[in-house]
Amino acid sequence: MGDVDLPAPAVELRAVTKRFRGAVAVDSVSLALEPGRVHALVGENGAGKSTLGKIIAGVHRPDEGELLVDGRAVSWSAPKEALAAGVAMMAQELVLAPNLTVAQNVYLGQERASGGWLRDGDTASAYASLCDRAGFHLPGDGLVGGMRTADQQKVELLRALARDASIIVMDEPTAALGAADLPVFYGIVRSLVAEGRTVILVSHFLTEVLELADTITVMRDGRVVTSSLAADESVDSLVEAMLGRSLDSTFPPKAEGSSASVVLRASGLATAHVRGIDLELRAGEVVGVAGLAGSGRSELVRALAGADPVVAGTVEVDDVAVDLTRGPAAAIDAGIVTIHESRTEQGLFLERSIDDNTSILSLRRLARLGWVRRPAERAACDDALARVDVRTLHRDARVGGLSGGNQQKVLFARSVLHGARVAVADEPTRGVDVGAKRAIYQLLRDLADGGAAVLFVSSEMEEVIGLADRVVVMRNGSPVAELSGDDVGEAAILAAAFGTPHESGAA
Repeated sequence: MGDVDLPAPAVELRAVTKRFRGAVAVDSVSLALEPGRVHALVGENGAGKSTLGKIIAGVHRPDEGELLVDGRAVSWSAPKEALAAGVAMMAQELVLAPNLTVAQNVYLGQERASGGWLRDGDTASAYASLCDRAGFHLPGDGLVGGMRTADQQKVELLRALARDASIIVMDEPTAALGAADLPVFYGIVRSLVAEGRTVILVSHFLTEVLELADTITVMRDGRVVTSSLAADESVDSLVEAMLGRSLDSTFPPKAEGSSASVVLRASGLATAHVRGIDLELRAGEVVGVAGLAGSGRSELVRALAGADPVVAGTVEVDDVAVDLTRGPAAAIDAGIVTIHESRTEQGLFLERSIDDNTSILSLRRLARLGWVRRPAERAACDDALARVDVRTLHRDARVGGLSGGNQQKVLFARSVLHGARVAVADEPTRGVDVGAKRAIYQLLRDLADGGAAVLFVSSEMEEVIGLADRVVVMRNGSPVAELSGDDVGEAAILAAAFGTPHESGAA
């Protein structure tokens, strides 16, 4: 029998290296990805997987080595060149134009025109067909800036599909999606592969990786640790390869039961999105907020942060009334520090340094006669960043260049430095790896052990059950149940979220 001609790899990397400010992000990586398959890249934050995806998609150029696509050596200077060659990317941090509509964002750069005029009718028809293909529909004329993060993630997915690329790099594509959206996303990925397209999946959700991927590459410290068939791996084996060790118990021990004083008390709190919020948070306590997407979880966070105008009710911190009509400044002055769902849009100043982002809420006490005392600021930031274990070689580097896990830790350092009495975190582990998740769980518990009251929102049921001392369940903009002790379980939370009966003690 004659030799069988095997197809060229869809993507091949040969000894690819990438450095940033002298630090090696990708270190001599060689890898061949077969066409028509899902290839997953996993590893801790900072392992180099997102950088590798961006090299493939033309966002970064390698400093050394060679990149081949469909057997042809390429050297792209911009993502548009990769896109012209059939390579598209869904970035981890959403890159959308907030003042444009959904359809305009989806077809940005691909507008249909004739005689110098945009053919809006053709765009609308194409958009409707695209939604049918994807299996979900978003209003094409709605402004992206006013949408939930989960829906913005869907816009990114639609935009990638609209490019009709043969190779799609997906960096944390489900980080903002709810559980109900996952089957739709999985179906899209499988249909892309069935059409012969290649998907490169960067994800921290290891169960998702095992569900979707054909092959999995584990990276650590910029290098490839192992590359294998997904069928030969498990969550435990992937975690051990990622960390270089087995992961100890995921969640830190819970509080024994708090009889401490009430730090925050909300009575009848209401905004345009939530109402009837009666809530008490005690020192040393971690309280979880659960509920379905759209139930008012994030809106509760925004209300406590003063980000949405309060129309009724009161909030007290340490028995002192907080005038939230003054907005976020009043909440911060009262000691309420919030980590919002989107760290890049609502939390960080991406072009400023790590120290600038850490000290921003504490400048008044670090200043004298209106001038910030830089040595005092540096010392304070040193202590706060060390306490949350931010790992970076360059403290003066822009925070936007950090991995997602380290960016999130900077926000915790900000809370530590400010001396938060109430720490409120909305999806604090979104887009971070299993090692960073464990660190963030410990940071939340450490804040509580330090005397703060902690409130966190999570879409992950395991996270809520494993971490929270108490759980508040939201439905239709209001709290409908409060669970504690042995009552904190999946069945009880889901029953309250859906408004269905639940027999106490049922599994």
